[in-house]
Amino acid sequence: MKGKYSVFVQNNRLRYEFTISRNITIIRGDSATGKTTLLDLLNAYDRDGDSSGVLVKCEVPCVVIGGQRWEENLQFIHNSIVFIDECNRFIKSEDFAVRVKESDNYFVIVTRDDLPNLPYSVKEIYGIRESGKYAGLKQVYNEFYCLYGELENTELAQESLVIAEDSNAGFDFFSSLCDGIVNCISANGKSNVFKALQEHREEKVLVIADGAAFGCEMEKVMQLIRIGRKIALYLPESFEWLILNAGIFDDSELKAILNDPSEYVDSKEFFSWERFFTDLLVKKSHGTYLQYNKRSLNKAYLQEKIKNKIVNTMPSIEF
Repeated sequence: MKGKYSVFVQNNRLRYEFTISRNITIIRGDSATGKTTLLDLLNAYDRDGDSSGVLVKCEVPCVVIGGQRWEENLQFIHNSIVFIDECNRFIKSEDFAVRVKESDNYFVIVTRDDLPNLPYSVKEIYGIRESGKYAGLKQVYNEFYCLYGELENTELAQESLVIAEDSNAGFDFFSSLCDGIVNCISANGKSNVFKALQEHREEKVLVIADGAAFGCEMEKVMQLIRIGRKIALYLPESFEWLILNAGIFDDSELKAILNDPSEYVDSKEFFSWERFFTDLLVKKSHGTYLQYNKRSLNKAYLQEKIKNKIVNTMPSIEF
């Protein structure tokens, strides 16, 4: 399943309008914010159709699943938007993550908890915004790409620290940028970023991570920022996305893909956009002097001309 899908749900009292563009979307928020009501309306329409008094408009079916037979029911659902309420404990299970990975559906999950088994984007975590009788989705983390306000003048002084989520090619690149001016360490994976921040609580820190899959870690990091920790976040889709956006490859197809990735990322083939961009970079660089290997950075990417092109796509950071 690919593309963006507008969803319109209405009864005689309420109306919801929103757009789903990735395989995993998270809706969170406190009680009485309309999350469960949305699923109730979809359930009523699925059960009773027009006689339910609910109108649902979408290019693909919108289906609610839950209960003990969720896995059995899911195997018969294809090319649909599947909605799941947080009362279903299976959303935290490894079995559910495997089914999502194998599925050709999009999933909208209502939950206040983090789901570490799922690689969802920081851009696809929403609350429900109400305006009179109408409701839509609003991004919970509106400024996650560049939260440099916590670091004075966006400068990273020598006492600052850069924590890179990656331990492979991405870390090789960012540690090269820091090269003796600012200390750069690897968290060895997104699940270790919070631990690394706790170990360096007295320092000014810039966290660099793949935004396309960092959603489950975001709230823990944001809690540290809210209590006054000097933490800045740079969360591009992925390191591979940075390279592809740098204009290194003169490719009309690539430009079209980057302009609207949702039209090209097959949810059944790629668990996250991070994996899609890695696959894309490997293919675009194959057979060239820039051939990409995620495990270890090709030194060609550290040549001054290439490195500067990548850096120029990033927000202004002064080391």
